[in-house]
Formats: sequence, structure tokens, C-alpha cells
Amino acid sequence: MTRLFKLVGGFAVAAVMAAAPIAAQADDKDTIDYRQHIMKGLDAQTAAIGMIVSTQIPEDNLVKHAEAIAQMAKTVKKSFEAKVAGGESKPEIWANWADFSKRLDDFVAKTDKMAKDAKTGGVPVVMEQMVDALTCKGCHDVYRNKK
Repeated sequence: MTRLFKLVGGFAVAAVMAAAPIAAQADDKDTIDYRQHIMKGLDAQTAAIGMIVSTQIPEDNLVKHAEAIAQMAKTVKKSFEAKVAGGESKPEIWANWADFSKRLDDFVAKTDKMAKDAKTGGVPVVMEQMVDALTCKGCHDVYRNKK
């Protein structure tokens, strides 16, 4: 009976060890998917502000969209800390983490300021600040693979 338990236990350990790379791959995919969802959310919120600024829609929700961008900006760096390459992310992100991290910290500070100032300054202030706060291209040119 003891021999049978050892044999079954050995198979169980082998099965867990064989499944570990599969679980890691699933975690990596989840990490990449999460990052992409954050980026798509930022893109959607920026597009909504663009519609407000261009007077396509009323400015009723300007502050909410600016706050959403500021909150999402705070999650971006955390989504890259796992150092999972893939998606549209270039490996240069992790090779140049200090620069990438500083850019994200600047992004957080600028979007936070924009969200706060949107409450009192409305569209004119957001129009002025979004040119500086939402300059994604500079980071994307260096750290994102072209679609």
C-alpha cells in the first residue's frame, strides 16, 4: 500500500511540475491582456475628451473623463512591473526601466494635474494641458512596437 501511495504521489508531483509552465504562460498572457486593456481604456477616455474639446458633445462629463485618465495612468507602471514581454511592448522597457518608469511617473503627475484643473478650468484648461499630459507618442515611439 505504501508503494502505491509513493507511486501516486510521484505522478501527482510530476503532473504539477508539468503544468507549471502552462500556468506561467497563462499568467503572462493575462498580464499582457491586462496591460492592453488599460491602454485601450486610456485611448477611449482620451477620445471622449477629444470629442468634448472639439464640441462634438457637451462638456458635462469632462471632469469624469479627466479623472478616469488620471486613475488609469496610476495603474500603467504597475502593469509593466511583472517584466512580461509581449503584446506591443518592446523589451527596451525593461532594459531602460529607469527612463520608462520616469516617463510614467511624469504621465501620472500631468494627468493628475489635468484632472484637478478640469474641475475649475473646464475645457480651456484641459485643451491646454492635454497637449502636454497626453503625449503618448514620445513613449510609444521608443517602447512600443508598431501595429
